[in-house]
Amino acid sequence: MTIKVMVIDDSNTIRKTTEALLTKAGYEVLTAADGFEAMSLITDHHPDIIFVDIMMPRLNGYQTCTLIKNNRHFKKTPVIMLSSKDGLFDRARGRIAGSEQHINKPFTENELISAITKHVSSPVTH
Repeated sequence: MTIKVMVIDDSNTIRKTTEALLTKAGYEVLTAADGFEAMSLITDHHPDIIFVDIMMPRLNGYQTCTLIKNNRHFKKTPVIMLSSKDGLFDRARGRIAGSEQHINKPFTENELISAITKHVSSPVTH
């Protein structure tokens, strides 16, 4: 089974770049432009790990993470915050929302893959 990775970012460039990198590395990738779009995709596809941008319109990364973690079906799904802001406050706020890790933008392919390797042992069967 292929590991399913969800990338939520309002930047089309980041979504496309990340999708290309991770698909090339052998992952199945789902993308969403914001938290609202992501929630229905998460419900339909049950990703094994979720990368979410903090700064997004409508529903920001913290709110999206909280919604995921408050859902009994997805609370064990690892959520990794992506941010161009590297403040201690942002990291703490991400932890409070329930995220497992914080990766700064611009990130590298290795950072993404090592986060997947660290948090997903094998694809979860639902």
